[in-house]
Amino acid sequence: MKPIVEICTGSFEDVKNAQAGGANRVELNSGLFLGGLTPSLATMRRVAAELSIPAVAMVRPRGAGFCYTADETAVMLADARLLLENGAAGIAFGFLTPDRRVDEDRTGEMTALIHELGGEAVFHRAFDCTVDPRAAIEALIRLGVDRVLTSGLADKAPDGVALLRDLQRQYGGEIQLLAGSGVNAGNARQLMEETGICQLHSSCRHWFADPTTHGGQVSYGYGPDPYGDCYDGVSLENVRDFVQAVKG
Repeated sequence: MKPIVEICTGSFEDVKNAQAGGANRVELNSGLFLGGLTPSLATMRRVAAELSIPAVAMVRPRGAGFCYTADETAVMLADARLLLENGAAGIAFGFLTPDRRVDEDRTGEMTALIHELGGEAVFHRAFDCTVDPRAAIEALIRLGVDRVLTSGLADKAPDGVALLRDLQRQYGGEIQLLAGSGVNAGNARQLMEETGICQLHSSCRHWFADPTTHGGQVSYGYGPDPYGDCYDGVSLENVRDFVQAVKG
């Protein structure tokens, strides 16, 4: 298979840069500093209307983990429907039980909704918090999930190579694997060669200054030093470099 580059985006401008840089697909979020939250419907509509590459929309109502209440789940299902009806190519989501296993009831319900509306069901890095990755991926296959985004249960995908390779060899014919976290132009080719995974997910991040981040004793900063007055976004140059590294 030909390599597929997916860029993790947090805004319309990010998606523009991803497309201009040659990416095949984006994951559309808000709140990337929290690991990615559900994007606004206005952003989804504009992406679908003005850009051409597929956008998989994140559905995640809050930060922290993936064990959701009934009310949170109802909102997630409603968000997924609205996003798919307004141009999303798929939905990235994750449901876990308190003991860190795939919540099969909620995952099955979400997957069925996504497929009913013609989208791809993508289980995100909630997978990397599961207690048994093989049991988790087998559950996702049974439920009909199309793809799983994973770092191989490591903090960064280059550190999860052994498990990524094993999952691809054992399950790659039944579910798509998308390797992400810490993936960049400098390690993309080696990661593909070592794992056999041809779909890579990267943020291609850059820090952009905003001089209004701090005012007197008030701060809205979240970036690490020296980026305290910055917000993060997708760099067109970084996307181009990443695409070149992946596709040669």
